[in-house]
Amino acid sequence: MTKQVLIICTSASKLGDSKKETGCWMEEVAAPYFKFIDAGFTVTVASIAGGEVPFDPSSLEAPFLTKEAERFMLDDKCMALVLASKALSSVDASTFDAVFLPGGHGTCFDFPQSELLSKTLTTMFDAGKVVSSVCHGPTAFANVKSAKTGEPIVKGKKVTGFSNEEESQVGKSDDVPFLLEDKLKELGGVYEKGPSAWAPHAVRDGNLITGQNPGSSAAVGDLVVAALSA
Repeated sequence: MTKQVLIICTSASKLGDSKKETGCWMEEVAAPYFKFIDAGFTVTVASIAGGEVPFDPSSLEAPFLTKEAERFMLDDKCMALVLASKALSSVDASTFDAVFLPGGHGTCFDFPQSELLSKTLTTMFDAGKVVSSVCHGPTAFANVKSAKTGEPIVKGKKVTGFSNEEESQVGKSDDVPFLLEDKLKELGGVYEKGPSAWAPHAVRDGNLITGQNPGSSAAVGDLVVAALSA
């Protein structure tokens, strides 16, 4: 039976109460999407609020516009998925084999706050489904606890996500509600990162898969494909 993957994107287009534009990061949607499609999976795109997914303008232009991002943007079928994403509230997560959470700074402002997203991730994690994310996507784990143990789903798990060093280098350490590296450690995650800032790094621990930064997106896609193909 064809594997079903649910991609959940942010709906936040501003950095908190500021007027600074942000949103989802295009590479982090595009690279895993093509990995999933090439593996023969069916992909559904949802977002917290539904409708058009906001993308960080910086991710749509050089030097951050990757070949996968450009391929996605030039494909009408792909763009239709993000221009009219399904509202998370309209999706039955139990029908999916995996969930994937792309990042972008927008996630910092609606992923942790969404009770529905937290519930969705708890249900899928406890059911043994693949729960995956990249870059700032793991901000979604801030309030996610296993219903079976009452513990954060990242506790005792090898995890990664946007590092403190990377956040500092992009000048947004004071703009985000919390530093992701610190939060994952606080939750009991066994945080690890690549040999240097911006180096691709992805890790799988059981049914939990995470990637450190935008350049890790394809690697996360590969790990999800491997997990669903086992």
